[in-house]
Amino acid sequence: MKSWMLLVVIAFISTITLVACGTEDSSGDAEAEEKGNRVSEDGKTYKIGATQIVEHPSLDEAYKGFQDALKEAGLDVEYDFQSAQGDQNNVNTIAKNFVADDVDLIFGNSTPSALGALQVTNDIPIVFTSVTDAVEAGLIDSMDEAAENITGVLDLHPDSIKKTVDFIDKYFGGANIGLLYNAGEQNSVIQIEAVKEAVEGTSLSTSERTVANSSEVQQAATTLVGKADVMFIVTDNTVVSALDSVIGVAKEQGIPLLVGEPDSLERGGFATYGIDYHSIGYRSGEMAAEILTGDKTTADFPVEYPKEIQLFINKQAGEEQGIEWNDEWDDLAEFVEPEK
Repeated sequence: MKSWMLLVVIAFISTITLVACGTEDSSGDAEAEEKGNRVSEDGKTYKIGATQIVEHPSLDEAYKGFQDALKEAGLDVEYDFQSAQGDQNNVNTIAKNFVADDVDLIFGNSTPSALGALQVTNDIPIVFTSVTDAVEAGLIDSMDEAAENITGVLDLHPDSIKKTVDFIDKYFGGANIGLLYNAGEQNSVIQIEAVKEAVEGTSLSTSERTVANSSEVQQAATTLVGKADVMFIVTDNTVVSALDSVIGVAKEQGIPLLVGEPDSLERGGFATYGIDYHSIGYRSGEMAAEILTGDKTTADFPVEYPKEIQLFINKQAGEEQGIEWNDEWDDLAEFVEPEK
């Protein structure tokens, strides 16, 4: 009789324990759902081939934003990150290797990287950012229509170059703008043409110097001394990767240095009408998450412009470049602290 009663008690305790565990698991699931986590039902690990033309702070920040969005979406992702180290031959090899490895999606973090991927696959979805003009680059036919297997977010707001030139014209009237870029980067050529177009009808003029690789940047910047009153470095990957050389010339010669994005301000640029590269990378990651889970395809996402731009100023860099402070900037700008 005692043995029978003991068995009943054990069974009752076991039932209570199982119910408690089940309740605990359910609350965990609800909490994950509350946070917006989206884990595939089969527990799949997605493989993403991520590549950029070169490593520098802006592109690196865009890649971080991309990863943050996928992490926030709750997806289990394995990344194969490859930098082309500024070499176009590497771009093609990397893209072909991604296709051979049968990755689930390719993240092209620059114009050359996105183009390289598109040239080798029509099947694997491609999401890009850090691209200036997707139509001119040949990535898509139109900003109004989604493409077959590629989409992404541009890194140039339609108004940023015009606003930068207007800023120079207003506060550095009559200046000659020194432009330094790699003529082999299509995104840079597009921006330089936009600068020259914006200069028309103003008090400004331009001087251009081109480079083929980062080792030529310092010498090219030096040749602008005595000619340029202001330098404007667009989002050229080659020049930005060696931006410290340009900053050194600007400080030594007292030349105001305007740049194409806020990350270059932290390194020593003076001002920009720019965007946040983390945010465009994050938006690209949001697109990628929906594509990977099958909720949408690349055809559901027309290519997007950045949401907004802002005047950013590095006051310390301005002092180092001998710029006389204008009180109007206190109200117009968001201030950026230099790197420690």
